[in-house]
Amino acid sequence: MVTKYIIENIAKRIAGDIVWSSNPGATLKKWREIFGVSQVELSKVMGVTPSVISDYENNRRTPGSRFIKRFIDALLRIDRNRGWVTTRDLTKSMKMYVDIIIDIYEYQRPIPLSELLPLIDGELLTSSDFGKLVYGYTVLDSIKAILHLSGNDFYVMMGQTSERALIFTKVTTGRSPMVAVKVSPIKPAVVIIHGPKSCNQVDSLAIKLAESERLPLVLSLIDDINTLIRRLRSID
Repeated sequence: MVTKYIIENIAKRIAGDIVWSSNPGATLKKWREIFGVSQVELSKVMGVTPSVISDYENNRRTPGSRFIKRFIDALLRIDRNRGWVTTRDLTKSMKMYVDIIIDIYEYQRPIPLSELLPLIDGELLTSSDFGKLVYGYTVLDSIKAILHLSGNDFYVMMGQTSERALIFTKVTTGRSPMVAVKVSPIKPAVVIIHGPKSCNQVDSLAIKLAESERLPLVLSLIDDINTLIRRLRSID
């Protein structure tokens, strides 16, 4: 399954490669060829002539942010129509934790928990939210994360900032996620667990660990993980 996280991650890597390149034209051509797209096909999707694509690839024009976004969007749209063949290949070559990270997102502004909790049908399990603000979130498959991630891998999980909500799905009692967070070298702003159907099903040790770390622990009672993600993204 090609998720929004995968698409956005690949798009950002392509954009970064182009922006930081000393030869942006050659880099544009490289990515077009990686996706197996001709200048003619690309120009049709972008709504320009093939000569415009040629001008950029030969450095007769300098690509700005708007052009780069349109260029990447076009490549991904073409790849989507082909069944995401190239995108799937790229996820294998990039260490993207695609089986572990379900979604990752950065907010444009700090979000207080008082705004976040109603959206996710959240119950605050700790005695306080400790005044934490959330600048983004990462949704994880808790079973795969706990089995396969080392402490240092959490740097990748944190995205652009550690001041984010770390959301564990497929949780039974919440103890394992909180133990993993406790031993991690960096901490999120808040831990959200999804799986238990009531607060009574959450292990008291998980709550005690959260209190000792001064980390808000939240239980989301939304039934469906896709609904949870949709609501999380609706904030911006």
